[in-house]
Amino acid sequence: MKTALVLVFVVFCTFSALSLAEDKNDSKPPGTIQRQTTTTKTTTTTKTTEDNHPTQPTTTPKTTTSTPKPTTPPKPPTPPPQPTPSTTLTVGNYNVTVNKEVCLRAQMALQIRVARPQLNGTFIIQPNITKASGHCGETKANLTLSFKEGFITFLFTKSTDNTTSYVDAVSFNLTYAFVKGKEENFPAKNNTLHLFSAKVGRCYSCRQTEQVLVEKGLYLDVSQDQFQGFNLTKSKEFGLPDRCPADQPDYKVAIGVGVTLLVLIVIVVVAYLVTRKRRTDGYQAL
Repeated sequence: MKTALVLVFVVFCTFSALSLAEDKNDSKPPGTIQRQTTTTKTTTTTKTTEDNHPTQPTTTPKTTTSTPKPTTPPKPPTPPPQPTPSTTLTVGNYNVTVNKEVCLRAQMALQIRVARPQLNGTFIIQPNITKASGHCGETKANLTLSFKEGFITFLFTKSTDNTTSYVDAVSFNLTYAFVKGKEENFPAKNNTLHLFSAKVGRCYSCRQTEQVLVEKGLYLDVSQDQFQGFNLTKSKEFGLPDRCPADQPDYKVAIGVGVTLLVLIVIVVVAYLVTRKRRTDGYQAL
């Protein structure tokens, strides 16, 4: 009996001791410290993350509306060069001015003419779109007419004895399509001429068309013209005209008509005298 009691007492004490041990273990704060440590670590991790990788500001994406650009239509192909419509010959007035004074005057209608075996055409100079330039000297003067398709140049010279002036060189350069789609260049020069001669202080004048052969198959037609390269009047106008042979009176016709009339008069007089003599011979004295 005593032994049983002792065993119960030992068991009870052992159980009590185990219970106390468990209560002590429950009263220790390791679990709470573990949670705080975990929380601290989490906070530290969050701060480190924020320090190393700063939070980017949240931006609201912009909505852009793109306006479609108008499409440029393709450029049409360049049309081939073709002849311009023909125009009528027009007289233009062209002056050369040096130091605000006119030193050379020209008035004329011009056309460049091509006469070749496989090409014939005429290009008329239009005064309203033609620019005059040049220079004047004591014995040489120059007139250049410039237009979109080219130019024409006249070189005036005064004779060594200072009595006459004339044009001794003509040149031109024309780039033009006399045939549709075929633009060609026509350069020409002739410096062995003696044209438009007039006395110094007078102008050369001609109403008829004069054909100037500048190069083989290339002509410059000049009509209704007046030229004066030196010694204009005090009012810078043309001097008295020296007319071209075509404009000078043709006395041959007048002389021919006069001779014919004289012959007829002589014939009439001779016939009258012969007839009168016969009548006188028919009456004899009794």
